[in-house]
Amino acid sequence: MRTAFLGTSEFAAAVLRRLAASPHRPELVITRPDSPRGRGQRLAAPPVAEAARELGLPVEQPASVNDEPSRARLAELAPDAICVCAYGGLIKEPLLSDHLILGVHPSLLPRWRGAAPIERAIIAGDQRTGISIMRVTAGLDSGPVCAQAAEPIRPDDTYGTLAERLRQLGGELLVRTLDSLPPCDTQDESGASYADKLTAEDRMLDPDRPAAELERVVRALTPHIGARVRLEHGELLGVTAARALPSGPPAGQLSLEGPAPVLGCAGGGLELLTVKPAGRREMSGEAWLRGHR
Repeated sequence: MRTAFLGTSEFAAAVLRRLAASPHRPELVITRPDSPRGRGQRLAAPPVAEAARELGLPVEQPASVNDEPSRARLAELAPDAICVCAYGGLIKEPLLSDHLILGVHPSLLPRWRGAAPIERAIIAGDQRTGISIMRVTAGLDSGPVCAQAAEPIRPDDTYGTLAERLRQLGGELLVRTLDSLPPCDTQDESGASYADKLTAEDRMLDPDRPAAELERVVRALTPHIGARVRLEHGELLGVTAARALPSGPPAGQLSLEGPAPVLGCAGGGLELLTVKPAGRREMSGEAWLRGHR
C-alpha cells in the first residue's frame, strides 16, 4: 500500500521503523520543524526526522501540514493511506476529507483520548491499556476505531517500560491494519475519558494524596518528565523511584530517620528510593540522605 507518515516523538519514530520494514514503507515522512532541546537549548531535529534520514526516507518539516505546499505534495503523492502517530499538530480540512488518515493512539479508545494517555492510565491505576488504530477526524481522538490490541499494565511499570511495549505493539498493529483495512466502528461516547496534557502541577507530589497514588505518579513520569517533592526551604527534589509504605510521618513531613527519606502522605508514607537534586545527577535516596545529614 502506498503510504505517507506523520509523526514527531520517540514513540512515533519506533512506529515509523516498523512501518518502513513492511510492504507499506512510506514514500514521504512529514514531521515538525527543528526545535530547541536540552540544557543548551540548541536546535535539534525531532526523533522522527532522525529516524527517517537513517532509513533513507524523504522527510519534510513544514510549519504546518495544512499549508498549501504540504497539501499539494500529498496530493501529488496520492497515498492510499496517511499514517499518523504523535505528530503534535492539528490536522484540518481539506486534508481530512482528501485522504484516508489512520492514527496510532496508545490507549483503548474511547478511554484516554488526548495528549498523555500512557501517563494518565498509570496514574489512574488502570490494569490494562493498549493501542487503537482509528480514522482521524476533526474531533480529539474521537474517530471510528479500526483495530485495537490490549497490553497489561504491570505493577512496576514506568512510562518508559510501558511505552516501549506499546510502541512495538503500535507498529505491529498499524501494519496489520494496512494489510487488511478492516471496517471501523464508531466510538461509544459514554465511555470517553480525557488524558489532559501534563503540567508542572502534575509533577508535584501532593502529600494530601494517598501514598499508593503518589507512587503511581512517580512511575508515570519516569524517566521522561520526573516527579518532584518540595523540601522545607522551597527546594525541589526530583523523584524517579518510590515505594508506598503502609505508614509514615504526618502528611507533608519528610522523615530523615530511616535508610531513605519518607514523605508523609494521606494514608501511609512514600519512601523516596531514587532522587535527583537540582543540578545534580540521579542518586539513591540513601545517598542523598547521607549528604543531607
